[in-house]
Amino acid sequence: MRATTSLLLSLAFGLALASPAAAAGSSRKLEQAQTVYSSAMRWSDYEAAWQMVDPDVRAAQPLTDLELERYRQLQVSSYREGSNGELEDGTVVRPVEIGVINRHTQAERMLRYQERWRWDPKAKRWWQMAGLPDFWEGK
Repeated sequence: MRATTSLLLSLAFGLALASPAAAAGSSRKLEQAQTVYSSAMRWSDYEAAWQMVDPDVRAAQPLTDLELERYRQLQVSSYREGSNGELEDGTVVRPVEIGVINRHTQAERMLRYQERWRWDPKAKRWWQMAGLPDFWEGK
């Protein structure tokens, strides 16, 4: 009994020590993924940003050539990220304010958007689940 208790305590202590390291590694990967995605958006590289979107979302809502052409008409002028928040299911949300300029009319507008990120343990990476921002929502 005593050996079992000792073994359980040492396993629990080992897991407690391992968890922060695993969380820190995952946190670093989230920061890296968000940096790559933000950079792609800031440079209006929608194809690169699309590659950061969850494969399940890309399969369910494929980006058509027409939609891609519509995105190419827009230049991102600002991209301001808020702080990350974590939901109960482990999904991370981050509010973003994006400024976009229509290349043809030179009209600028701002929109708020919420990124949603999920950890994929199989691929050992974070995926953006919200898809690309809908710059035409309500238009």
